[in-house]
This record gives sequence, structure tokens and C-alpha cells, in this order.
Amino acid sequence: MSNVEHEVENGSSLLKGIFIGSLIGAAAALLFAPKPGREMRSDLSDKLSQATDKTKEVAGAVTDKTKAIATTVGEKATDLASTVSDKASDIYTTVSDSKQQIAATLQEAGSKIGDTVSEASSNVSSDVKDASKDVADEAKASSKEVANQAKDAKEDVKSSYKSNY
Repeated sequence: MSNVEHEVENGSSLLKGIFIGSLIGAAAALLFAPKPGREMRSDLSDKLSQATDKTKEVAGAVTDKTKAIATTVGEKATDLASTVSDKASDIYTTVSDSKQQIAATLQEAGSKIGDTVSEASSNVSSDVKDASKDVADEAKASSKEVANQAKDAKEDVKSSYKSNY
């Protein structure tokens, strides 16, 4: 067999095909049309209202979670500031006590000045290191806790969003 293309004999065959296809398409549209125009617009309006309400709900949930996280961060920052203040006060007290010990030692014996200064300096250094470590540890813990809460809030918003849509 040869591959010969069949030519259209005249333009009327093409017009007949277009006309028949149009009739079939119009009949299918009438048979499968879901609802009249007014009813369709009403349904679309209802769906739009529902989508708007859901969006407002999600926005409200996000706002609530954000406020809760902000409150937690504020509380943690206040706690951390309090801890830093307490540690600074402890350091000041330690330095003050060490200063008084040094003055008393100077009055008692001039020969022991070097040993006493070294001891007081070591105590202050140790207290400063301990206080710095305590503050750093508490800051890390607070940071991790806030990060976990933010992650949980993110997951809650995601799951809330997915369950709503």
C-alpha cells in the first residue's frame, strides 16, 4: 500500500464537519450544564465567602500563635535579664568581699600581699567564669525552647491550614 493522502474534494465537506461538531458540542453543553446562571453565581459567592472565612480563621490562628510566642519570648528575656542581674550582683558582692579581704590582709601583714591578691583574683575569675557559663547555658536553653515552640506553632499552623483546605 502506498501512503497517499486523500484530498478534500471540496470545501463543503469541511463545513459539514464543523457544523456537525458544533451541534454535538452544543448538545453536550446543554446536557451537562450543572446549574442555571443565577444559581451558579450564588454557589460561587457562597464558596468565596467560605474561603474568606477560612482565610480569616487561619490568619487568626497565626496571630494567636504569634502573640503566644512573643509573650513567651518576652518572659524568657525577662527571666534571662533577671538571671544576668543576679549574677552581676553576685560578682559585685564577690569582688567587694575580695576587696575587703585584701584590705584586711594588707593591714595584718605586708608580706602576704602577693598571695592574698592572687587568691582573690582567682576567686573572682572563677566566679566570673561560672557566672558566664550559667548565663550562656540558660541563654542556650531559652533559645532552644523558643525555637521548639516556634517549630510547634509552625506545625500547628500547617496542620490547621491543611485540615481546613
